[in-house]
Amino acid sequence: MTLPNTRTYSRYTKSAAELLGKQIKLGRKARQLTMQDLADRAGISKGTLQKIEKGDLRCEIGIVFEVATLVGIKLFDSDQDTLNLRIELADSKIALLPKSVHIKQKDVDDDF
Repeated sequence: MTLPNTRTYSRYTKSAAELLGKQIKLGRKARQLTMQDLADRAGISKGTLQKIEKGDLRCEIGIVFEVATLVGIKLFDSDQDTLNLRIELADSKIALLPKSVHIKQKDVDDDF
């Protein structure tokens, strides 16, 4: 028997997803799109869009970002060129870091 996915999220994460969902809903209504219109444009079901607008954290991040983009929400307050520059900057910083992280093992004190 398989157990259901019982992932837990912080309150901050839940609130952020709820806020993004509400912003998507506002953007959709401001553009006078029905849920079905936006769902069709995004290539998703109306039910999935309902979950996104409610801030359901089980929705695929790519779909959520695409829906947000379709209603004009700038996820990083940047245009495409600025996003590309930020990606390049992050890549250059990542290149300077170690390839992996190793946690130093503590010596076991087993003298009784």
